[in-house]
Amino acid sequence: MSINRRDEQRAQAEEILGDRLDQVSFAKGLFGGRYLSEQLANYPLEVGESVQRLTDDLRAYCLAEIDPATIDRQEEIPLSIVRELGRLGVLGACLPKSAGGMELGQTDYCRLLEVLGGHCGATALFVNAHHSIGPRALVLFGTSEQRQKYLPKLVSGEWISAFALTEPEAGSDAANVQSMATPTDDGSGFLLNGEKRWITNGGIAQVLTVMARTPDLSKRQDGTRQASRITAFIVTPDMPGFEVVESRMSKCGVRGTATSRLAFHDMFVPFDHVLGELGGGLKVALTVLDFGRTTFGASCTGAAKFCVDRAVRHAQTRVQFDQPLCEFELVQQKLAYMQAGAFAMESCTYQTAAQIDAGESDFMLETAMLKVYSTDVLWQIINDTIQIFGGKAYFTDEPYERMMRDARINMIGEGANDVLCVFSSLMGMRDVGLELEAILHAIQSPLGNLGRLGRFAGHKLGSLLVPPQIDVRNAMLEPEAARLGRLVAKFGANVEWLLRTYREEIVDRQHQLARVAHAVMEIYVSACVLNRLDTTLLHADADDPSVKFELETGGFYLQTAERRIHENLRALRNNDDEATTRFVNALLAQRRS
Repeated sequence: MSINRRDEQRAQAEEILGDRLDQVSFAKGLFGGRYLSEQLANYPLEVGESVQRLTDDLRAYCLAEIDPATIDRQEEIPLSIVRELGRLGVLGACLPKSAGGMELGQTDYCRLLEVLGGHCGATALFVNAHHSIGPRALVLFGTSEQRQKYLPKLVSGEWISAFALTEPEAGSDAANVQSMATPTDDGSGFLLNGEKRWITNGGIAQVLTVMARTPDLSKRQDGTRQASRITAFIVTPDMPGFEVVESRMSKCGVRGTATSRLAFHDMFVPFDHVLGELGGGLKVALTVLDFGRTTFGASCTGAAKFCVDRAVRHAQTRVQFDQPLCEFELVQQKLAYMQAGAFAMESCTYQTAAQIDAGESDFMLETAMLKVYSTDVLWQIINDTIQIFGGKAYFTDEPYERMMRDARINMIGEGANDVLCVFSSLMGMRDVGLELEAILHAIQSPLGNLGRLGRFAGHKLGSLLVPPQIDVRNAMLEPEAARLGRLVAKFGANVEWLLRTYREEIVDRQHQLARVAHAVMEIYVSACVLNRLDTTLLHADADDPSVKFELETGGFYLQTAERRIHENLRALRNNDDEATTRFVNALLAQRRS
């Protein structure tokens, strides 16, 4: 990537992310070798009586009325299910009581999505698309008039919502939206032209949040005008020029959802349908996607628990070579990974949701890490479940092939995992890079920067001698806390080494950025697991069999995660990156010739 292109992308990212770049979250602190315990909310063990009742009612309804195999086969979620989910309160769970919603926090909402995710992937995705990234934008950015007009019917399920961002040229590259909204001459609104594709609920929605470019009248510092910026609009399908090109696109998994192609032909959108600020569309998109990524974790947790339960039972009862499958080491290896992974995924989901509920202003990194970790681990869990069941799992009278098809989109939707890995690393490394840059300038004028240099030297000396202290309330967990503290220090030192080694070129070193991302993800998940175990021991008897098993599960995850973190950090210096690049270049040249 050229220097000019790199600077242009950096400026664009900083404009989109705004003041979020200056906020220090728990995950961002890890990149500097810090463990910001005060930024980690209390782990939410308790479930309120009303939420428990709602969760039980939803589970009972799922078992009695939602047939995931039929939904998959007929490629449609019946309207009766949509209406009943509205009646139960699921479709308006987090929406204001003034609109008929339940005004639940993110943690309690995740408990509902966990139930749905463990029963029917398509229904869970439908609810997530309708609630987490549709009405959520109205609540956070809409005017009082917009909220009053649309929210009540979205809460009840009478109206369905959709979030229309993706286009032929704008997938993970959300800033590349090409749909254009041109102001009318009289200033009353915009004429919107363009197309959208792969829009969940797009062909059945009554209210859509649509992203399109609008002319930008502001000026750059050099006096030139920017061509356009992305704005969010509230769109309804009765607007002349709205076209559903394809209502239900046939696809691999989550077939019950209506994934659509849309087009807009000189569609007039009144000015009062702008959602948020003109040119602030990407801020709207990035904010609501943070909420959607959290509920991704909840849906994956439900599916993971389902698989673990069935795989364990099958391994205990299926006999081959005169032995139950559970006695073979390779099966045991899978079961151990599955149970620990599901537990860690659950811990990370509810810890991240608690961060949001606690009012933490920036949780972008945490939600991105949760989304990547939970979707990657669920994919492995489903794969291992199929392997344990063998040929039996391959046929459609079992749910596993459907779950495999449903789970694949998770690693693509709401930010492809590869893109989120690069984003997480660069976002987290930014502050460390700025500090190193400032120190470099300070060294060139040492007499005028003695204070800055002294603070930096003190911080570096301290981190070399003493890793960050992680306080736990139960002495049983002190060894795990000490090991995690050493990992955080080692990770911070490696981040600094990468920045000193590659400087600005780090943005193009995706092999290295991926290793950083996977290492810090496991550190963040480990922190969530440790916090959960510490909270559990605070409220429960350590000798209780269920608590003992939870400690054993969490301990196994922490032990195996530590090994994976070390492997990723070692690979920063010992890898095949250059050989991979040479070989791929040869492959591409051979195919072009």
